[in-house]
Amino acid sequence: MSDTDTVRAVLDVWCDLQCPDCHKALDDVRALRARYGDRLEIRLRHFPLEKHKHAYAAAQAAEEAAEQGTAWPYAEALLERTAELGTRGEKVLVEAAGELGLDAEEVDTALIDGRHMLIVDADQAEGKAIGVTGTPTYVIDGERLDGGKSQEGLRERIEEIADRLLAG
Repeated sequence: MSDTDTVRAVLDVWCDLQCPDCHKALDDVRALRARYGDRLEIRLRHFPLEKHKHAYAAAQAAEEAAEQGTAWPYAEALLERTAELGTRGEKVLVEAAGELGLDAEEVDTALIDGRHMLIVDADQAEGKAIGVTGTPTYVIDGERLDGGKSQEGLRERIEEIADRLLAG
């Protein structure tokens, strides 16, 4: 089997980058990444909640970070600072970009010109269409797993599905 034939599974993580529950879920995401490596594609999907004032801007900034080649590291940096994002707002988005060596000025410009709004809006619409109501929510092989209330047992369930998919 060549590298191009490698079986892959896809895990969509519907996330609000200002959400404390998504911050708690980071350990699970990191553990899944460590266990599966490139065999499990973990995709960040945006679902900013209205109750989090800066989540929509954070999602746009994350899209700009992705365009600059640093999607997950930037998302994780924001999730580590959810409380600070709540109090200091968009300054945190630009600071985090600079700390990761991204073009922070371009992140700021992307927030001003709204160039990534359509991607965030499309993610949110798709999430609503498949029944996402809170974050984090995981979707793997068509199964939706809601993590907003509790992360308990979710990683194990994701691993069961991923193992089955990757077995072939």
